[in-house]
Amino acid sequence: AACLDGEIELVCGAFSSDARQSLEMGAKLGLSADRIYGSYKEMIEHEHETGEMDFVVIVTPNHVHYEPAILALLAGFDVILDKPMCHSLEQARHLSRTVDETSRTLCLTHAYTGYPMVKQSRQMILRFDIGLVRKVYVEYPQGWLSHDNVNSKQTQWRLDPKQSGPSGCLGDIGVHAFNLA
Repeated sequence: AACLDGEIELVCGAFSSDARQSLEMGAKLGLSADRIYGSYKEMIEHEHETGEMDFVVIVTPNHVHYEPAILALLAGFDVILDKPMCHSLEQARHLSRTVDETSRTLCLTHAYTGYPMVKQSRQMILRFDIGLVRKVYVEYPQGWLSHDNVNSKQTQWRLDPKQSGPSGCLGDIGVHAFNLA
C-alpha cells in the first residue's frame, strides 16, 4: 500500500528468518540479489554502509519488532513499525528514548485507522452526531485460530507466549480496539 502513490520504492529487504526463503521472496519482488538479505541485522548493517536505503519498514511477528527497530534507529534510519510497538512498557520506553536520542522518526501503523468506515465513524464522534461516547465495547470475532492447525506459521507464533508476548491476543488484536477507541 505504501507504494501506491509512487513516492516509495522497495529497494531491499530481509523477508524471512530463513535466508533461502528471503532470497526467493526478494527475487519474486524483482529485487537484485545483492539487496536481499538473510537477516534484518545484515540488512541494517549493509544498508547503513551504502546509504542507499531511506527508512525501514518492520512488518514481522510481534516478537520481532523491538530489536530491529532499535538497531535501525541507532543506524540512522527512520522506522515504520506495525503494531504493537513492543512486548512491554519497558521496551516501549526504551524505544521512545532511542527515538529521542537519535532524532529519528518512528511511525507506528494500525491497519484499521485507514478504513473509510473508521474515518467516517471518527468524524461522527467528533461532531457528536451520536452523542457523547461513554463506553466502547469491542468484539473481534474470528475463527481461524479455533482449528487445530499447528503447522500454520500464523498459529505458531500467536499461540506461543514467548513470541506473542505476555498479553497474548490482547497485544496482537486488542491493540486495534485500543487504537480505535
